[in-house]
Order: sequence, then C-alpha cells, then structure tokens
Amino acid sequence: MATRSGCFIVPKSVLDRLARDASLKQATRTACRATAQMEVSWRELRGAHGLAAQAHLGTALAGVSLAGAPAITVANCHGSTSLPGTPVPNPGSSTDATAKRCFIETTAVARFYKTCFGRNSVDNLGMTLASSIHYGHAYNNAFWNGTQMIYGDGDQQIFVDFTRSNDVIGHELTHGVTQFTAGLDYADEPGALNESVSDCFGAMFRQWRAGQAASTADWLIGSGIIGPLAAKKGYTCLRDMANPGASHCLSKQPSHYSQYVPGGDPHDNSGIPNHAFYLIAMGIGGRSWSTIGRIWYAALTSPSAKPSMGFKAFKKLTAAAAKSLFPGNSAVYAEVVKGWKAVGV
Repeated sequence: MATRSGCFIVPKSVLDRLARDASLKQATRTACRATAQMEVSWRELRGAHGLAAQAHLGTALAGVSLAGAPAITVANCHGSTSLPGTPVPNPGSSTDATAKRCFIETTAVARFYKTCFGRNSVDNLGMTLASSIHYGHAYNNAFWNGTQMIYGDGDQQIFVDFTRSNDVIGHELTHGVTQFTAGLDYADEPGALNESVSDCFGAMFRQWRAGQAASTADWLIGSGIIGPLAAKKGYTCLRDMANPGASHCLSKQPSHYSQYVPGGDPHDNSGIPNHAFYLIAMGIGGRSWSTIGRIWYAALTSPSAKPSMGFKAFKKLTAAAAKSLFPGNSAVYAEVVKGWKAVGV
C-alpha cells in the first residue's frame, strides 16, 4: 500500500531547488535545505495517523458524543520544533498577530465546511482543530501531521509567515478531511488527487471568505506567503490553477494528462485535476462552493471513493454527483464532462 505522507504546502522539490540556488543568500539556502530535510522525519507518523483514521471509519460510532462544533486551539513553539508548544490563551484576541490570524482563519475553515457542506470539523465528529505556530527557525513550510496543523514563520525572503495566506490554512486542513474520508494514498494519481483536493478546497475557502465568484477570483495558491525576494524574482504564488505551468509559479505544474509524470511528485501532477476544477468552475459560473464544491465534496465522501482511486475513477464520481445533485440542470453535468476531457482525462 502506498504511504499517506506529504501534506506540506511547499513541495520538497521546490525547497531542494531553492537550497541549490547560488543566487540566494546562504541563510535562505540553509533554511530551505533544513526545511526539506525535516519533511522525511514526519512521513512515518503521518502514514500511521492516516491508516488509523481509515480503520476508524469502519468502527461503529454508537454511543459517541459529538461536539457541536470543533474547539480551536493555538500553541506557540517559540522557534522550537517541540510540539505542541505553549498554549496561547484567548488566541482570538492575542497580541501575537500570527496566533490571532491562525485562530480566526481556522475558525472560518470550520465554519466553511459546516455551512457549505454540513461537515463538523475534519472528521465530521467535531474534532478539535489544533495548530502550532512559530515552528522552528526560519521554517519554510506549513503542514498537517495527521492530528494537527503546524506553521513556520518562513525565512522572510522567499517565504513569509505561513498563516498569512488563508488558502494555505484551508489547503492543509483539507488534508485532514481527506484523511477521514477517501484516505487517498500519497503516490501516483491518488497522491495527485490528494494534493489537488486540498488546492481546490483551499481556493474555494479563500473565495468564500472574499465573497468572490469564480470569474473574479485569481485562482492562485499561496500568494500571501510569497516573500520579497521571491516577488523580486517574478514569483506571485506557489501554484496557479488557471495556468499551472506559468513562470510566475514557484511550483509549476502540468495542466494536461499528456504531461503526467508516472511516479512524479503529487504536488506537480495535481496540476491536471486542479486545472479541470478551474475549467469546470468557470464553465458553470457563479460561486464555486455552491455547485462544483458540492460535486467535489460528494465525490470525496462517496462510499465508492477508495484510497487507490485514480483520475478516471474520481472523474466518474464527480459526473455521477453532478447528475444526482443537480438533476434539473444538465449544463452542470456537461461542464463536468467537458472540463475533464479538456485536461485529457
């Protein structure tokens, strides 16, 4: 079985590339190298949490008392890598801007899932959403470790505080949703779907917070974490769902299945389903979370969704969901089919 690892917003390949970039200052290169090396140490733990979550899905929940809404907690690592860190009292009114922003946006993600999809936290059982901030020194990433969120402050050159981009927060918490639903393996096409689902819901969350229609959104992922040096080099985001291969992306991606790389990084190959989602959202129009978001959520949570599911299997689930959720609107189904066909799936 493929491992359910990963779940970082910045791919290791990007960090490795930056660590080798002789045009960057040594401190920035060192920060990227150290961040990339730490990714390996989290793999086994995340895989174990993912397998445990899948096993739990088959357990009867009779007698379980569900929290009406998830508690939101924030802890401060103070630059250490010791988790969870020191609890931040009343983070919603904290004088630490990172703690306050983390609390507010995490609370908003919980509200987004509840309001738009009827989901109660990542496990649908009211699981506490715990976050640790100020993790490590110049730590250039954010990730879901299987039980909680962790945010670095960035090196302040390539990346800034990872709580500054609310789509990053939505992306990472969605890895938790995937863990407790389809449990997509983190390799090959299932891995690309795993990353894509997080980008899709992260983008939807950002648009939901801004009250944007699909046509007015920029479809960028991670634009809020781009540091001054990266911006000076012409980068505006990590990824662009509208134009995955654009030069302004720190993490360029393929946009068509003909460019799929077997065994490639899930962050890269996720550009294919990402672009399909964008095309379908634009074709349907309106607000993404009210139509295509419901279709994608239904596919992710379908009893037919399996950890080993590839692009074609997911496509079939989205097409079926389009028919069942919007039976009186054949145009929605047509756009779903058209969007997947446009990316070669």
